[in-house]
Amino acid sequence: MTQDQALKILKSGANVFLTGEPGSGKTYTINRYVEYLRSHAIEPAITASTGIAATHIGGMTIHSWSGIGIRDRLSRGDIRSILDKKNVLKRIQKAKVLIIDEISMLDANTLDNINAICCHAKANNNAFGGLQVVLVGDFLQLPPVVKRTVSNESQGSFFDETEPIFAYQSSVWREADLSVCYITEQFRQKQGELLQILSKIRSNSFDESSLNMILSRRTDADSLSEDIPKLYSHNIDVDSVNNRMLKQIAGEERVFEMRSKGPRNLIVSMKKGCLSPEKLCLKIGATVMFTKNDIKGKYVNGTLGEVFAFEGESGLPVVRTKSGQKIIADYADWSVMEDGKIVGSLTQIPLRLAWALTVHKSQGVSLDKAVMDLSRVFEFGQGYVALSRVRSLQGLYLLGFNDMAFKVDEEVLKQDWEFLSASAQIEMFVKNLSLEKQKDMEHEFLLRCGGSVSKKDVVKIITEPKDTLQETLKLWEQGKDPIQIAKERSLTTTTIFGHLEKLLGQKKINTSELSRIVPKKLKNEISTIERAFKKLDTNKLTPVFEYFKGKYSYEELRIVKMLL
Repeated sequence: MTQDQALKILKSGANVFLTGEPGSGKTYTINRYVEYLRSHAIEPAITASTGIAATHIGGMTIHSWSGIGIRDRLSRGDIRSILDKKNVLKRIQKAKVLIIDEISMLDANTLDNINAICCHAKANNNAFGGLQVVLVGDFLQLPPVVKRTVSNESQGSFFDETEPIFAYQSSVWREADLSVCYITEQFRQKQGELLQILSKIRSNSFDESSLNMILSRRTDADSLSEDIPKLYSHNIDVDSVNNRMLKQIAGEERVFEMRSKGPRNLIVSMKKGCLSPEKLCLKIGATVMFTKNDIKGKYVNGTLGEVFAFEGESGLPVVRTKSGQKIIADYADWSVMEDGKIVGSLTQIPLRLAWALTVHKSQGVSLDKAVMDLSRVFEFGQGYVALSRVRSLQGLYLLGFNDMAFKVDEEVLKQDWEFLSASAQIEMFVKNLSLEKQKDMEHEFLLRCGGSVSKKDVVKIITEPKDTLQETLKLWEQGKDPIQIAKERSLTTTTIFGHLEKLLGQKKINTSELSRIVPKKLKNEISTIERAFKKLDTNKLTPVFEYFKGKYSYEELRIVKMLL
């Protein structure tokens, strides 16, 4: 799927899981969508699972936004306590669109907690309280930080199967009926050997030819220039290298202190996520990296250089980039917006020492060159993320690696293939969608969110009303099943099942009519499933789905529920 196709799905108002390989432009696509919403007077809630990711997209952590903080379990009392905070309640009630970036690093339980908070705040039992939710990330990259059961046989860690770990294993993931948009374009590594290696790692087919290409970049630290940034898996290695290298440089040290404005808790969270340190210590000759994109295009997040001088009057650092360009690094702002207003901001020189970085801190960074020591990699996907930071194989200098460095989690890989397959179906839907239908969907969503649309568009929608239930009923009376109706109406089967349930409630459809859509394999098992609904004392699908451990699909369970 292309970025443009994904953007069409986002504009339709569907709940979306936006994914793709590193460098495919997920953040770029989200930024385009945010710009579109704001142009129609809709301010999205922009959040991320980590502080670093939040600073890249100009938002706050999802933990702060939802008010759950560091809680890993929510009682009814916790929910009441959180929503007693007027600022939390107000921002959730006002929100129409919720974006969560780096979803791979958010665990299943936390996502379910966020859903519970949204449902209570909105007084709406639909997923996330009826918000359009956009989840962004790649599960083959960095996983959530959770308790694990470690195997004695290797350094690999295996998740405890008794409790869901990844966000896609949460209850609300299924309830949200997410449209999967898997971007397959590549903008960081255009072509060549590195892209081949990354593809091999991503598919867990790293072979001898891939290893030989990697080994061609094996080197030792003594033979390398000190100004090439180094990526490590542990913070202690990074701090040690940067402090040691700065001390070795003779000359005066200049210190630049970060300024902040906003609520204390928000500022603490923002500081943790900001790539520029609270106290930036520099000397002439220090290797540095720019930590955000310049609006005038002078530098980008990841541009490397050396402190060449300190400007006379201002004392600001002058950075000479690898291309020889000299840039005065003036103060920049990192801000969090809410309802179109800045609620918290940091001001600092957009630089950091760059002799070394952690793999986690390299999120969103593209490097021309990097030295990597992957010998202490301890997570599936960590080596993959590190390698994907550089633009070409020629820019890679490898000090070492272990058995985990070129592996991704097999279970996650299987899920990724399912995502790719689901995205292909959505892509066909987009290709067959007429321009008129696309515009109708966009305008209806904008109006539903209270956004601004042109007078001409509003007239069109008002003068051409469609009773969506009546449309579904007509097709049902023609003998069509939910899949056929969904295809004809360019809607999901989940939506059509919802229509049928409402039509049953309105007595426009008789329960006996449902017999024609009951699968053959289900006819002898209906009473078994009915007993499960009664035993669990629920009318929700997820508890029953989990009770049978996935034996019956959600569609099958929904049919039985309608028969009850």
